[in-house]
Amino acid sequence: MSTTTYPIWDPALRGESHGMWARIREHDPIHTTIGPVTGNELWLVTRHADCEALLRHPAVGKQPEQAGLSFGAVVGDELLAHSMIQLDPPDHTRLRRLVNKAFTPRIVARLAPRIHELVDDMLDRAERGGSGDLIADLAFPLPVTVIAELLGVPASDRERFRTWTKAALSGEVGAAAEAHAAFGAYLDDLVVRRRAEPMDDLLSALVAAEDEGERLDHAELLGMVFLLLIAGHETTVNLIGNGVLALTDHPAAWAELVADPSLAPSVVEEVLRYDGPVEVAPVRFAYEDLEVAGTTIPRGALLGLVLLSANRDPAAYDVPDVFDLHRGAPHLAFGHGIHYCLGAPLARLEGAIAFQQLARRFPGMHLATDRGELRWLDGLLMRGVTELPVALAP
Repeated sequence: MSTTTYPIWDPALRGESHGMWARIREHDPIHTTIGPVTGNELWLVTRHADCEALLRHPAVGKQPEQAGLSFGAVVGDELLAHSMIQLDPPDHTRLRRLVNKAFTPRIVARLAPRIHELVDDMLDRAERGGSGDLIADLAFPLPVTVIAELLGVPASDRERFRTWTKAALSGEVGAAAEAHAAFGAYLDDLVVRRRAEPMDDLLSALVAAEDEGERLDHAELLGMVFLLLIAGHETTVNLIGNGVLALTDHPAAWAELVADPSLAPSVVEEVLRYDGPVEVAPVRFAYEDLEVAGTTIPRGALLGLVLLSANRDPAAYDVPDVFDLHRGAPHLAFGHGIHYCLGAPLARLEGAIAFQQLARRFPGMHLATDRGELRWLDGLLMRGVTELPVALAP
């Protein structure tokens, strides 16, 4: 283990992450770096076996206080403080059990016709003269609209909601703080309205969710809704964007999908492995000294599990840098263990329908710019491009 000069935080090199992680994974699989904003030391774990083990390790958790750290010093988002993503059992178990009752496979499955309708409407508009950017025309508005409708955000509020979402994920501290405050106040009001007048939506179901006399308290409910809106939305944006980019990079795979659009679910799984939407999993904390790959990670360490690297580990996958629609291998893109992504079925459904309809309607689709001109998201959390210019050729 060492701290070296890999360009981990260089925004100009975000698109080259896979090559960098391959070098780190081979030569320095437990690598430390300093976060440019917080100044905290981050221990990056890059091999598949190590990431998988730590995702389910009982001495690795989400509550910094258990590692002797201050929450505000390493996380700082009070809305997320009461959400599942920031809690360990038994609180995590209780919240997930309650939310599972409202976020059932039946609710997700019944969204398929509406997702088809939304995808076709968005592609119609893009074909008639949209922005030419598949992120703006499809990848961003689709999951925002789906989760807003699922939760019961009024249609008249969705543009504000999109603005807040963009600002909250922008990486600009001031804009994000303002968005969080406005978002929190809006959700607080919406929750109060749903308590008074329940409707047939997920937010009302979350308000009413009950198990053995337990409910989500108000702070937990706000944290849960914020998590569903932000985490679920951004993952799907990048799943679709990265998937379209991978398909345009691999004409043979695109031709396969065009010839057989029923391959779309397989496309989703290989995109998640090959170039998934989460580069480094949300930070975890070492509750005790850990021995990993011959290195002692001390209690109190902030752990960054590099899912992007783990999913290209040659120790776990044959020819991992090859994009293969027929691979059928499991991956860590949605995590592993108790924090496995609750919204994974919805993200998979949205991605599959998007890829299927693009293949059916625009078999001549191709990238409309030089790949090297694409701008990638800053930071280590999310992996994706900010814009994706494509030509939607029939």
